[in-house]
Amino acid sequence: MTECIFCQLIENPHRTNFLLEDEIGVAFNDINPQAPTHFLVVPKQHVASARELGENDIAIFGHLMGLCQQVASLTGICEEGYRYVLNTGKNGGQTVNHLHFHVLGGRQMGWPPG
Repeated sequence: MTECIFCQLIENPHRTNFLLEDEIGVAFNDINPQAPTHFLVVPKQHVASARELGENDIAIFGHLMGLCQQVASLTGICEEGYRYVLNTGKNGGQTVNHLHFHVLGGRQMGWPPG
């Protein structure tokens, strides 16, 4: 089994409750939420980070953005607004080496983000 925690969750879905799942990705709540609503959208295929995406991955990237939008609607944060975060690499704050979007909402977001 892979050591990637997100791959483990995808392979063993009983370990978490998916908010949404389709053939390309899954969404689930963050275990350390930074806002009243904070979920992750993750591709099922292991991609370490956005740096690995190429021209052939544009459709997957767009699909994941669509999943973010769907779950934002399901969780009720669409009307007031929300933030997408895609951390890439160490200096970008990426701590899990599997491409993932954070979607945060339910409160006013500050700027700059930190």
